[in-house]
Amino acid sequence: MRSSKQAAAATENNRGISGHMFTLHQRLYHALNLGTRYSEGKERKWKCTDIEIQRHVVRSISSFIESASPDTLHHPLVKDSVADIVWALVWILQHKSEAVLSIAANVVVKLIRIIPNSILQPYSLYLVHPLASVLSSCRMEVSIACATALNMILSNLSATREKIVWEILSETKTVFLIVRGIREFSGGPMSTEYFQEMASLLSTILQKWSASRFSVWNDTKLMEVLEAMHENPDVSIKVALLKLYSGIGIIICTEFFFMNSIRLKIVKQLLLICMPALCGNGAMKLLQNGEALLQMMVLCMGRSRPLSVQMEGFRLAQRLATNKQGCLKMLSLCCEPIVKAIIDGMTGWTLSSGKIANDQMSLLVEACRLALIIRWDGEHHDYFWKKGIDKVLLDLLLEKFQNGQSVHLLTLEEQMSEAQEALNADVLLVLRPYMWDILGWLAIYCREDFNPNIHSHELHIDMLIRCACLTFTDSVRKGWQICQSDLSETLRSESASRAVLMMIYSPCKYIASKARSMLSEILKPTGKESLKHSLRILNFTLTRDNFGIPDMLQTGINLVALTCCACLAWYRSYIVKSGGVKTLLAFIKWCLSNDVHIGRLSFAPHLHNIFSQRLCCWVCEEDWEGNDILLLYGLWGLAELLHYGSISKNVDIFSGQVEYTEAQFVRMLQEICSDNSALGLKWNAAYILSYFGFYGFPCKLGRRIGKALDENEFADTRIILAKGESMSVHGVVLAIRCPSLLPPEELSRDEKASDGSSGRCAVDKQYGKFKKDIRLSSHVDNQALSKLLEFVYLGYLHSSDEHVKKLKILAKHCRLQPLSTMLGRRRPKWGTLFPIYDLTPALAPTGHHFSYGTSS
Repeated sequence: MRSSKQAAAATENNRGISGHMFTLHQRLYHALNLGTRYSEGKERKWKCTDIEIQRHVVRSISSFIESASPDTLHHPLVKDSVADIVWALVWILQHKSEAVLSIAANVVVKLIRIIPNSILQPYSLYLVHPLASVLSSCRMEVSIACATALNMILSNLSATREKIVWEILSETKTVFLIVRGIREFSGGPMSTEYFQEMASLLSTILQKWSASRFSVWNDTKLMEVLEAMHENPDVSIKVALLKLYSGIGIIICTEFFFMNSIRLKIVKQLLLICMPALCGNGAMKLLQNGEALLQMMVLCMGRSRPLSVQMEGFRLAQRLATNKQGCLKMLSLCCEPIVKAIIDGMTGWTLSSGKIANDQMSLLVEACRLALIIRWDGEHHDYFWKKGIDKVLLDLLLEKFQNGQSVHLLTLEEQMSEAQEALNADVLLVLRPYMWDILGWLAIYCREDFNPNIHSHELHIDMLIRCACLTFTDSVRKGWQICQSDLSETLRSESASRAVLMMIYSPCKYIASKARSMLSEILKPTGKESLKHSLRILNFTLTRDNFGIPDMLQTGINLVALTCCACLAWYRSYIVKSGGVKTLLAFIKWCLSNDVHIGRLSFAPHLHNIFSQRLCCWVCEEDWEGNDILLLYGLWGLAELLHYGSISKNVDIFSGQVEYTEAQFVRMLQEICSDNSALGLKWNAAYILSYFGFYGFPCKLGRRIGKALDENEFADTRIILAKGESMSVHGVVLAIRCPSLLPPEELSRDEKASDGSSGRCAVDKQYGKFKKDIRLSSHVDNQALSKLLEFVYLGYLHSSDEHVKKLKILAKHCRLQPLSTMLGRRRPKWGTLFPIYDLTPALAPTGHHFSYGTSS
């Protein structure tokens, strides 16, 4: 009969474990049993001070894990041994015996490479401290192995363990030790492999923990060492350098990207790791002298490069354009080539059997993501139009739009039918949110005098508008059914709805006119029912306690529907007759009372930046609409109904209201203007206030300074009108807020304020001894001047319609352009900065600021 040991071996063999592997397993545990097992809490640990036993254990571990095949890695024999193996290696590394450290560190590397992360991860955390502790070993092979193993552990680290690991790295001064090793690299006999592994490990740490970045890129000696290594001809050194620079963001010489000796495969590898710093300061350093870097980036985005290289080029550009400042800096250096690369990336695709290859789709997504730089105004918009962005979008939307020459021969119904058929096709759906967003941004920033015929845009723009309106009206008509059954379709509908809204209120007369006429035509069959449905949804929303993402989406789409229809006469009248104004008022109050803060990112997952959680030192300015998109749509819709005179008397809005009076509504709007709300909310609130007789920009500082308007104690200037009437004012306030009212001799000719007249010098010279009489022309009306001074002190004024005409004239002569905009009740322009009440110029250069910069 066979022995029990042989029987056990046979049993294991039947379960997929070879006899040889079972033998190695038994030898491993025989070696481990030579040490001491002890318990610490729930963990069974191992220790042994005998060097020979340690060496025997390490070799047994190496033999055992090497014998494991991919099929046996998840076998209980292997899985159950991992904890004992790790604890043995932890002790041996902590013991720091030079005779065993080298082979132990290499076995750790082998363990991480062979054992699946899902099995090893519960125990890998225990290896971090001992590995970091011997990172600065005098033996280079030990340091290299420890750096390699530590880098692999950190690269696979779960987010929940990052805090614990950073504490370990801080305690062991890991970053300091790595930097010291790299600083000594150029002057010593260290190998290229050492620098590669240390630089790679440091780069991983920099990308995961922002707290590590400053101490690295602020190390002058380290920067000098790295700069000296730029000329090293070894490509592997250059790769390591780029990887390190990707974490600290310091500009480097990029000529080697164009060396003929570097194959395309190496260029792709370099580009993959030459990502700009997650640190905003580092990325801006990249752009300070970034012509060579951007030239390389654009070349890699070109059609002649493999798709994978192009994609990394687009990702590099996306990260440089993380915020408006970085984007505009990048475009100032390389605008037209970047736009051309985006257009090429969005057009270089083909369909095969009605489908597009996965790699081409990936490139399209990256190109569309980069095209979202169009959300900021600038010169690049002109280049996008010049390069035919409208035709590109239409090709993506309608699968290579080929019938352009014959569309104008079709009837409107036939055009609608053709567009609807193309929209129903299940192709490139993932790109549609990008396409609608790009179209919307193009429209909202388009110039008033834009002529689509200059570059033969008319046909393409018309078809894009038609497709957007069809998608939008279809989503409103289907409403709740889509929302509940297909969230992805609702997300696409939200982007289309937003595009229609931006086109309808575009500064461009052509786009706005076309969008309104097409929407009106498409709405004819079901428009009344759709509006009734939208109002019902909004009223229902006000009664709900639970409000999830699908509800937010549907509410947003219906708010957009009301706002779009507010510019169409028949539908506007229907909204008012159906109680739409009171619905919007109730919705606005509901948003404010319940602290409903929903940003557009909640509706638009395609806008999420995968790097955003790792960013530091970036000044990411808030979008114009901010994190209150539903409130913005509500204010916008109400503003449009007021703009078109649909409400004859403001009091009619509040008839029957008990808890929500006109005075309360006005105070609420003034609070929006005064608090930290987004610029879009502030502008729309100020715009609505103008229909209640309040013109200007309420703010907290204005309320404080405004108290001095009727106080004469510190007044140092008299304004005397032609009829002898006079007003006492404070020269310093007048000099800063409305310098045009001061006599020319009081203004410096050398230093001009932003509005073209002097501010600061007049104060510097006159403050403290400003006893002046200012005589005004007989053309200046007393009431108008009084109201103007109210604006100067408070930041806004309250006036009846009868004085507005004279105020307009006076505001124009005083060059108070923001006030003129409000008095003329001109719609806020998307992206415009909100005027702030700033008395900073009244102070000395080292004085304190009353307010902090310009809202943006």
